[in-house]
Amino acid sequence: MSVTAPPTLDRLARPGTGTFAMVAMDQRESLRTMLREESHPADDAAMVAFKLDVAAVLAPLASAFLIDRYHGYPELVGTRPLPTGCGLILAVDALTQPSGGPVEDTDIDGTIDVDQARRDGVAALKLLVIWKRDGHEERRVATAERFVALCRRAGLLSVLEPVAVAAPGQEDFDLDAAILDAAAAFGPLGPDLYKGQVPRRGRGDLDDLVAACGKLDRQLARPWVVLSNGVAATDFPTAVEAACRAGASGMLAGRALWRDALATGDPAAALRTESVRRLERLVGIVDRYGRPWTEAR
Repeated sequence: MSVTAPPTLDRLARPGTGTFAMVAMDQRESLRTMLREESHPADDAAMVAFKLDVAAVLAPLASAFLIDRYHGYPELVGTRPLPTGCGLILAVDALTQPSGGPVEDTDIDGTIDVDQARRDGVAALKLLVIWKRDGHEERRVATAERFVALCRRAGLLSVLEPVAVAAPGQEDFDLDAAILDAAAAFGPLGPDLYKGQVPRRGRGDLDDLVAACGKLDRQLARPWVVLSNGVAATDFPTAVEAACRAGASGMLAGRALWRDALATGDPAAALRTESVRRLERLVGIVDRYGRPWTEAR
């Protein structure tokens, strides 16, 4: 593998702003479960079709688009490329996930050809890391460290997504404390962009949310965005505003944008209406309150 100078985060940012309004469409078995729950076809072809619909409708409004390599990626780099100005992020996480259940653990997908990804036009790689106090913390930190190093060698940006969850039997789990714990473990590894959970699941008074997000910003002291998993779609705009007021540079969101489209009889039509309106609102919030990545401490 050759060593190539990496691009800057401007490859993923909105033009002239240094902020991020990115769409996540890398769900795999969780998307299959969502399709089944809403009585839609849930085979691989249906998953690809929905991912490509999301890309066609939302990518023109987004600064970057995240996808896995198994469902829709060949089409995006072949016959249905993203619009100019929308950076491509490729998920390289191998997921340990029981059917119908949450992701329990991850590793780096060893079959990923990062040189080919760069030739395909990929600007960044993304790794999900599950963070829980179950005795495997050192392994997970080492995995994330290998991921950041892999991206640097490949000349690609690194987007690291630690998600804090309770360990089995952990009855005193405190989400906000665990989010800070994850940031303390993974932030020093130096990912180009940190994708973090929203404290308090985005609920509550705006000022209180800003204060909670401010703790995360001070812990990270690097460019970061928030994800939408675990936050209700109705709460997500406030969550993004709070995070951006506290120092985040935007969002990388999936279900909060498109999940409810699946609850309709015509998901493609719902994407073109409600999902577009929601993303447009979030873009406005990011533009108004987001901190340019170049100004992150």
